[in-house]
Amino acid sequence: MVRFGFIGVGNMGEAILRGMISGAVLPPDQIRIYDPDVRKVELLAAELGVSSVAGMRALAESCDMLLLAVKPDVCGRVIEEHRGLFQEKALISIVTGWSGEKLQDNLPESARVLRVMPNTPAMVGEGMTVFETNDTLKDDERQFAERLFCAIGRVVSVKPELLNATIGVSGSGPAYVYLFIEALADGGVRAGLPRNKAYELAAQTVLGAAKMVLETAQHPGKLKDAVCSPGGTTIEAVASLEKNGLRNAVIEAVQVCVDKADQLSR
Repeated sequence: MVRFGFIGVGNMGEAILRGMISGAVLPPDQIRIYDPDVRKVELLAAELGVSSVAGMRALAESCDMLLLAVKPDVCGRVIEEHRGLFQEKALISIVTGWSGEKLQDNLPESARVLRVMPNTPAMVGEGMTVFETNDTLKDDERQFAERLFCAIGRVVSVKPELLNATIGVSGSGPAYVYLFIEALADGGVRAGLPRNKAYELAAQTVLGAAKMVLETAQHPGKLKDAVCSPGGTTIEAVASLEKNGLRNAVIEAVQVCVDKADQLSR
């Protein structure tokens, strides 16, 4: 059975950890966690039944596979200071700006690497995780990684050169959606709805519309057309959104996000 270790249990690391346990991917006694925030590690270990370790060496020596879940600005230091500990290890990285190729170049030759890009809805089991296709994991290790991330949502694989494009859509996309939900709710408040009701209406509407796209596999435009009755209220609202540039604003937002991700990857 796999012994799995977490290098970092920040928001995303914690979300993956909770998904691993709730999805019964591994029993808690096969999971080790390490983070400089000792208090958080202790609380998670007590709540979830996993084991905390005092340092990187103890983590590496007790685990077969590791999840690298640290901030991009400290990733280089972690790898440089502990490079030897990654010998013969399978490493899954969620670090922005560190491609699989860059990780492999900075790790021991015997280390096996998979770069993935999850997003924050993983915290509620509805994440969208992207795998780079150039991983060097063994077949059984990759299958385990797929089971792990399927426990917190959906998984797709793309070529390395497309990973930053997915950051622009799914990695950063939740922030765009939150802005839309907030604006939609503000419109409801302007029309007289109580704030709490407006947020509930807006959020559930976005959730339901997203499920319609995924579960019917119909083109979003066709689903939009089904709501727009001739001469009705919805087509008036859609015309206003088009006039005010919603579509172009979103497309441009994705592009500037991708450009920034490309810059960070250099």
